[in-house]
Amino acid sequence: MQRTDNRLANLAREAVEPMGYELVGVDFFQRGGRRSALLRVYIDRPEGVSLDDCATVSHQLSGVLDVESPIAGEYDLEVSSPGLDRPLFTAEHFARFQGHQARIKLMAKRDGRRHFKGVLSGVHDDTLSLEVEGAVIEIPLAAVESARLVPEF
Repeated sequence: MQRTDNRLANLAREAVEPMGYELVGVDFFQRGGRRSALLRVYIDRPEGVSLDDCATVSHQLSGVLDVESPIAGEYDLEVSSPGLDRPLFTAEHFARFQGHQARIKLMAKRDGRRHFKGVLSGVHDDTLSLEVEGAVIEIPLAAVESARLVPEF
């Protein structure tokens, strides 16, 4: 499962991690019409992320992106905390949040559906185990378009 090209993720990682933040993930969306593209970078750290943290990382990352120019044309940069509905990007994320509920969107239909909600029950050999409605289903990570935790209150 991968949301954006490695070059963007690597550039973001090189800018974010030396500042003491975890790079959770990177999303890049080409938007139609007159709207510019969107580069969204999710950051975190154990004590949480403030608006000032996002502004600091945005400033640093903007400089790196200006020098490296990995994106052709105009784009908006958005730096954000992962939030309560944290996006899951890697096998490590799925393993870290085992036992939590998640919403999974597949790239192609499986058994007539693309959207699944269930409890993360493990990851092995690049395959996610998800307990859905009392049954455990196996989903290759390469088939996952997006995944987010379900907030628990």
